Amino acid sequence: MRINYIVIKKAFKNITIAGLIIFLLFLLFALTGCDSRKSGSESDLGNGWKPVKHMKLKYAKQFSVYYYKDGYKLIRLHDGSKFLVVPEGKDAPNGIDKKISVLRQPINRIYLAATASMCLFDRLGSIDNIKYSGAEHDDWYVENARKAMEEGRISFVGKYNQPDYEALASGKCDVAIESTMINHVPAVKKKLEEFDIPVFTDQSSLENHPLGRTEWIKVYGAMLNKEPEAEKIFDEQVKVLEGIDNKKTNKTVAFFTILPSGQVMVRKSGDYVSKMINLAGGKYVFRNIGDHKKVRATVTIDMEDFYKQAKSADILIYNNTIGGTITSISQLEQMNPLMKEFKAVKNGNVWYTGQNLYQETTGFGQMISDMHKVFVDGNVDSDSLTYLHKFSS
Repeated sequence: MRINYIVIKKAFKNITIAGLIIFLLFLLFALTGCDSRKSGSESDLGNGWKPVKHMKLKYAKQFSVYYYKDGYKLIRLHDGSKFLVVPEGKDAPNGIDKKISVLRQPINRIYLAATASMCLFDRLGSIDNIKYSGAEHDDWYVENARKAMEEGRISFVGKYNQPDYEALASGKCDVAIESTMINHVPAVKKKLEEFDIPVFTDQSSLENHPLGRTEWIKVYGAMLNKEPEAEKIFDEQVKVLEGIDNKKTNKTVAFFTILPSGQVMVRKSGDYVSKMINLAGGKYVFRNIGDHKKVRATVTIDMEDFYKQAKSADILIYNNTIGGTITSISQLEQMNPLMKEFKAVKNGNVWYTGQNLYQETTGFGQMISDMHKVFVDGNVDSDSLTYLHKFSS
């Protein structure tokens, strides 16, 4: 690029500081070039191998999967961590980057501490690939997981922050699949790795689109050589979403839980639950609540603040996944008499979720469909819905 320095000199006479910054940035890009294409570092193994293809994704942004010759696969997570899946009977290739964790197939001794991922393995017919659980029997709402623990096919070996390292090591655990909560206890991750147990952090909770979370089934499909099955299951939910009338209903919606303290827990604006409400044609009443820089998806507020913002909401959805289960308006009013003053309570348009909500990632398309039916017709029969139930009087 040829630069006319006379023109630049004249331009500097009247340029503002902001203008100067913009000009210098433009000049930098002009001189160095701005290439938006991927550099290839994401798929770099460090030994010169080039991928023959990559996995096509529709909504997920937090992972990538690359395929190499002879059945090798590289899973790269958004945090930069990489995992090379080595086919059964083969060795890890020479010269790969030492930071790449190796997962050797068959991967059938998994420690699953990321509870939201259990349903993905269940839908893939791969519950038996999980041998160790970070949740106890009564904490599971995936029926096949509960059954596997009852039959001793899955063993509880401690929660994510206090696993039984010896049991995992002696049991030759192939990989520990953790939620992002593991980032709060780095010493645990380090200790697992010292026992030669790779730590794979499921980052589906960071996905921007609800079906981006569902699409994580493709990651586990790649680990277990079940890509076609994963693709089919994901496509089912995409079709459900695409079949929803995308016209806005203009119904305002509050999604909440009343805590034993009397305070109210709501989802922060822009999280996947509020986005499901929006995709279903509703309007989440909390337009700007919560710190978007933090991973935490919930916000706790006083009942008075909840009343001010949600008293006129057309529809209330009670989150039964936290604490005890309530199924009637009278129970709701007993928790706080102020609930009697809410528009949705007066109109009998109050719904609740089952306790399986957060363990049903593969059903997010259906959840959005259920919400849409409720938003369109508050008198829709609960029996026609999968994830939402109407409060009795």
